[in-house]
Amino acid sequence: MSILDSVVIGAGQAGLSASFHLTRLGIEHVVLDADDEPGGAWRHRWDALTMRDVHGVAELPGDAPPPRDGQRANIAVPAYFAAYEKAHRLPVVRPVRVDRVEDDGGILVVHAGDRQWRTRTVVNATGTWTHPFLPHYPGMETFVGEQLHTVDYPGPRHFVGKRVAVIGGGASAVQFLGALAPLTETLWITRHEPVWRDDDFTPEAGAAAVALVEQRVARGLPPQSVVSVTGLMLRPQEREAERLGAYAARRPMFERIEPDGLRWADGTFERVDAILWATGFRPAIGHLAPLHLRSAAGGVQLDRNGRGTTAVADPRIQLVGYGPSASTIGANRAGRSAAKGVQRALSTASVRSP
Repeated sequence: MSILDSVVIGAGQAGLSASFHLTRLGIEHVVLDADDEPGGAWRHRWDALTMRDVHGVAELPGDAPPPRDGQRANIAVPAYFAAYEKAHRLPVVRPVRVDRVEDDGGILVVHAGDRQWRTRTVVNATGTWTHPFLPHYPGMETFVGEQLHTVDYPGPRHFVGKRVAVIGGGASAVQFLGALAPLTETLWITRHEPVWRDDDFTPEAGAAAVALVEQRVARGLPPQSVVSVTGLMLRPQEREAERLGAYAARRPMFERIEPDGLRWADGTFERVDAILWATGFRPAIGHLAPLHLRSAAGGVQLDRNGRGTTAVADPRIQLVGYGPSASTIGANRAGRSAAKGVQRALSTASVRSP
């Protein structure tokens, strides 16, 4: 079996960006994508999410961004990615769901069922969408209504006539309340008091937020999302929910779930028909476990004080869409950084030798 110079795992924004830059450097590689069509996590977003609603999709390297119009995001972005793959002749293979990556005498072996690829380096671009975080609370298995995570969100009209508890303190929870409150009754529950910002989110403020995420990654801690350190802002489409009081009537976390609602430690009870867990995602990197990349602090430490993409524990591994690069703009920058990291790794005799 031939040995590739690199294998990119994932064909979302970060994976396509990495492949573009690897191609420009003349580095032989393939991109393995778990989905059967282009689009990455965007293919699985809810139908009601339009290009006007998303925070923004940065242009892929050498291209223009998709228009911010009323088109469904789960159609527009996959079409954009598909056209990009074709225009740049990126070597995407799908569907391929990677099970694990192992070291075999200095060569990395990427396993996917009964298939495998041998490679000198790996660029991991699997993001977070396939690894939703759902906390456990006593009694949640007894609830007779619906419990859905962000990954399963069917759109706001599904909840008309139901009292919905939205749980989570991030941007997704704010968006869900913005869409639901004008249509049905909502209850917002967060672990911590939300931090709002009403100033302009300048490039300097964005850089400061990213720097906080970089500091965690540099210490080998599990990354927090960039949004978690920027604070929350309301968009025009969420002002009606604000007028209706959806954000003012926030409650702290409950103690347990009962068949028809939620019970707090002080004995108070709230009846709800549905629970929407907007509790985020974790990096989907379980397939890298055989390489022992995690630090004692629980995260993967990256080079350049957390600003790079190279795993400190194994320079053959690049992580894009992880930590500070978990945004469309960050993913583009990380793709270029990862390609340079692969180039550096390939220049060493230890990686070149089988």
